[in-house]
Amino acid sequence: MNHQYNFQYFQGSSFSELFAQDVTDAGYTFILNYPATASWATYPNTKKYFLQDGSDEATKTGYDKIGEKEPWKNLAVLGDTIPGIILSPPPDLLIDYWRECFGFGYNNLELLDRQVYLDELNQSDRFERVITLFPFDGLLPQKHAVDPDTHYRLLSKVTLADLGMPCPKYQSYNLHTCNVDEIKLPEQFPYLIKTSHGLSGEGTYIIKSASHLNYCLEEIRKYLAIKLVDTIIVSEFVKDEVQNYCVQFYVNKVGDITLIGVTQQLVTPDGKYLGGLIHYRTDMSKFYEMIAAVGQYAHQQGYFGVIGFDVLENKDGDLYAIDANFRVNGSTPLCLQRHMLLELGKEVATYSSDYRMDGTLESILVNLKPELERHDFTILSALEKVKYGKIYTEIYGIVAGETLEEMQSIEQSLHNKGLQLVS
Repeated sequence: MNHQYNFQYFQGSSFSELFAQDVTDAGYTFILNYPATASWATYPNTKKYFLQDGSDEATKTGYDKIGEKEPWKNLAVLGDTIPGIILSPPPDLLIDYWRECFGFGYNNLELLDRQVYLDELNQSDRFERVITLFPFDGLLPQKHAVDPDTHYRLLSKVTLADLGMPCPKYQSYNLHTCNVDEIKLPEQFPYLIKTSHGLSGEGTYIIKSASHLNYCLEEIRKYLAIKLVDTIIVSEFVKDEVQNYCVQFYVNKVGDITLIGVTQQLVTPDGKYLGGLIHYRTDMSKFYEMIAAVGQYAHQQGYFGVIGFDVLENKDGDLYAIDANFRVNGSTPLCLQRHMLLELGKEVATYSSDYRMDGTLESILVNLKPELERHDFTILSALEKVKYGKIYTEIYGIVAGETLEEMQSIEQSLHNKGLQLVS
């Protein structure tokens, strides 16, 4: 059925190599962090490109994640060509480890003061175009590598039905013209309610009971009160799910598609993202028609870059797209390890942003040295924290093995050494 497609896997291991074909016409850089709406954000996205990253100050995503752990994870696999904008420098020990692990030089880091970084980029002659994960209110439209209005619309969950993929039936509601209490909701549970631009699972509510619905509506009212949501979606629930995939590829400026990989998404029962599991030799052909449709649509809209779309498979083998992210995804760095790990005979790997280990990064690099040298464990990001006077380190990492069973055995061995998975 898919013989008409001749998609090939990306042969590199970095974002610099992935974007290389499309960044020769100007001076490009990559902002490795998301925008935010919290009080600590000097440039909050509260004017035009709204995102739902917490309904009140207490629940908003913290700077340690937005400004440190998440961008450092992307920095680990940035490569050496495209400059990467960072607001907080990773520990020197972490960069030294990355150099040994990934082989990049990390001499293209651009550390900017987070109080003025978007103003600096707006005024810079050196950085003419900025690759972003999400449009920034504070960055001039002409500085965005992809038109920000287009990018924002593509990132909206309302756009899913336009992408040419089978998806659950849904209805969108503009909350400026429709009162949230007057929306006609399905009579039977379960179903989903989503805000248009929820970040990292925020803004997605699985409604299985009246109490779930009450909580969801309370959250939406909070977002309305702080003027950070315009639109919600009410979607049917995919029953008899057996797999939850994230399919990732790159579409270039002329519309050509390069495969990056497919992960099985690990989520909690209420939909919180925990990480991804990948079999690097998985045949992606059953997703080719969906990839082609999304890639063609993205190209027609003027988008280039990484795309990841989430797909549920039911017990009958039917595929339903439930979300599309026109940006680097959480598990993209896991996919980029494909060639390095396959060369080591490691075909199965899992990624999580929720590892934690007592002690400093230095002590962890010593204690886990055998596993790190064998690439049984790979550290993408690490941030030291102190609680009750005790130092521990939060880690984004990858565990890899030749088979699923060996990978699970390595996970247990790492656990025995003190590496915890905290969800």
